[in-house]
Amino acid sequence: MEDGRIIELFFARSQKALTELDLSYGRLCRSLAEGVLGDSRDAKECVNDAYLALWNSIPPQRPKSLLAYLCKTVRNISLAALKKHTALKRDSRRNVAIDELEGVLVSKSDPMGEVEAKELALEIEGFLKSLSKRDRVVFMQRYAFFMSYEDISQASGLSAKNVSVRLSRIRTRLRRCLEERGLV
Repeated sequence: MEDGRIIELFFARSQKALTELDLSYGRLCRSLAEGVLGDSRDAKECVNDAYLALWNSIPPQRPKSLLAYLCKTVRNISLAALKKHTALKRDSRRNVAIDELEGVLVSKSDPMGEVEAKELALEIEGFLKSLSKRDRVVFMQRYAFFMSYEDISQASGLSAKNVSVRLSRIRTRLRRCLEERGLV
């Protein structure tokens, strides 16, 4: 079913909206949540929480891209669950990807940091648009979906070593771009 029709079902408060949402994007959402959490049961719970969040936010929200809105919701809920689950222990599988970008993250602990974080987000968005489609997809698979080099390799047809080298070069270019703009 088309996204616009699913959104209309949400506005009509029809339970069919959730059924159609799951039929269209359930597999992707569970894969995304499991990539963040590493556990299929927790992932399923996060996806259900995301469906509830969409149910509560549509209406009044009318997302331009249902898929993007849903993925962002699933990712945020999964990251919150991961943070809760790993509060006292380090989960290296997911934190490695975050650690790779640690040098370009801005602290949000003060108002100035929040302004810088917004500027940083805009710059990263512009930087990503400047990448080739393949590099942009590889970057997002690693840092938005927390996929391993091996999983990215299988999905893209590149070798794991090539994925590693590409990401290293992209991070170097990103750092240079942010340094030029005084954000790092």
